[in-house]
Amino acid sequence: MKAILTRRKFDKVQTLGDLALYNDSEIKIFQCKTLELPWKNNRKSISCIPVGIYEAVPRTTPQRGKHYHIVPTEPRQWILIHAGNFYTDIKGCILIGDSYSDINKDGYLDILNSRITLKKLIELAPKGFTIEIK
Repeated sequence: MKAILTRRKFDKVQTLGDLALYNDSEIKIFQCKTLELPWKNNRKSISCIPVGIYEAVPRTTPQRGKHYHIVPTEPRQWILIHAGNFYTDIKGCILIGDSYSDINKDGYLDILNSRITLKKLIELAPKGFTIEIK
């Protein structure tokens, strides 16, 4: 399986995008919204990762439950696709959800229905996928 994450809107605190998942026949089977930090030269905990092609490997932890680990991302580590709502929930990872709204009224769009969206993605791609970030 392959996913394409297209970054669409950049501002000083976050990056909004779309993620589409394709099956092995290259048919789109899933689409969602993404929330990442802005590009700040790939600096740890304050930047999104560079454009490129990575692997999203399934992972489970007590803190985050089921999610994906993005590899390789050296020199950085532990870049994840996980649930969350606000840019302040991100330390360089990728949040997914089905839409945006300014939940906390801080002037920035937040991501909605993140846990439900992540669960759907995991059901469709339990073994992980290749992800291209554009």
